[in-house]
Amino acid sequence: MRTLKPGDRVIAPFAFSDGVCEYCSAGLHTSCVQGGYWGAANDGGQGEAVRAPLADGTLVKLPESVDLSDTRLATAIATLTDVCGTGHHAAISSGIGAGGTAVVVGDGAVGLCGVLAASRLGADRIIIMGRHDARLDVARRFGATDEVRERGEEGIARVRELTDGGAAHVLECVGTPQATETAIAVCRPRGTVGHVGVPAEPIGLMDVYNRNITLRGGVAPVRAYIPELLEDVLAGRIDPSPVLDMTVTLDEVPEGYAAMDERRAIKTLVTVS
Repeated sequence: MRTLKPGDRVIAPFAFSDGVCEYCSAGLHTSCVQGGYWGAANDGGQGEAVRAPLADGTLVKLPESVDLSDTRLATAIATLTDVCGTGHHAAISSGIGAGGTAVVVGDGAVGLCGVLAASRLGADRIIIMGRHDARLDVARRFGATDEVRERGEEGIARVRELTDGGAAHVLECVGTPQATETAIAVCRPRGTVGHVGVPAEPIGLMDVYNRNITLRGGVAPVRAYIPELLEDVLAGRIDPSPVLDMTVTLDEVPEGYAAMDERRAIKTLVTVS
């Protein structure tokens, strides 16, 4: 059934999907049997105009009442295309819920959105592992209760001290071997690591095996999460906009990437005039 019409304002997740296959129906749109990702033969995500394959199953229509001239609101909505939903996927995958303690490994945009998601899901305590002052400030605004700036064995020891041996719910939001090994090390036996970090580089799994740790997660099915997160953004219950702390034009995209690489920006927002 066609649900979109010309002129509709929409949110486009980073993957396209038909919305009706067995995987989409189960909320795993990134495994859609007809789906794929933007780029190459499917147009790109950084252009003035993009053709959206499977548009009715992919795009989420914004209510007509939404005022996109409100810069903060527009920026918050933009996070729903990727990082907000990915952080949410990490939190969901970790099993965090009301009254729990979560450890978030990584203070990038996804990690910060993981803090926001854990808070939204009712966590009583959220420990952020990061070392950049501006990002830790955002983490506290999003609900972090503790911060661990140390890395490696020192960081692991500090988290274990704070959690009496380890946390049952850990969000891995970086994807490097060190980050993943840290996430596993700070997880208590029979706990769960929700891992969404990219590039998800390989590591040894003996510690996972020996301590009966569960690894859950993977590429985030952002399309499944947009409706509920959008509802909370529009209601003012969550505001993920601070993670997009630099705005560039299409011509300035290389500078935007450089700023992120050099940790001068958390995440850049590309605008088209």
